[in-house]
Amino acid sequence: MIIGYARTSTLDQVAGFESQIRELKKAGCEKIYREQVSSVSSRNELQKAVDYAREGDVFIVTKLDRLARSTAGLMTIIDRLTAKGVRLKILNFGMDTHTPTGKLMLTVLGAVAQFEREVMLERQREGIAKAKAEGKFKGRKPISDKKVEQMSVLLAEGLLSKSEIAQKLNIGVATLYRYISRKKNSTGGI
Repeated sequence: MIIGYARTSTLDQVAGFESQIRELKKAGCEKIYREQVSSVSSRNELQKAVDYAREGDVFIVTKLDRLARSTAGLMTIIDRLTAKGVRLKILNFGMDTHTPTGKLMLTVLGAVAQFEREVMLERQREGIAKAKAEGKFKGRKPISDKKVEQMSVLLAEGLLSKSEIAQKLNIGVATLYRYISRKKNSTGGI
């Protein structure tokens, strides 16, 4: 079976997503897994696709960065597929891990992709530091006092889980846990 995997980082990248699906179908993919999450997030559909693949199958992605952001992550995926007897193809490079040259090129390109990402993150950190020094960077906007009050009430009621409270208030779970931690530190409890 020929299995495809398509990923975009945001819901705004609809055109890029549709383009990947078209390319995967053109490459003969019989089953396509798709998701719209950051590469650093949990990628459930990727896991399902790799788990689904069987010996003799071909796993196809349109671009290397749709599959992994680090050499270590890429090698983990390749190792899992190889152990199952599954070939990996990357369309934009015309690369196939079925050949020794394909395996070598994939490893080298994975290292280059990781390097590019690290350089981009370094530049981002430098830009933020410069903006802070110039007083232009304020960070994230704090959550409103109203939401803090709602969090307190919902936590005290104890009827909803923390993730349900976060979802209800349209905040991240990490934000809720930071609030809880600060509250415990300042008062000795919630």
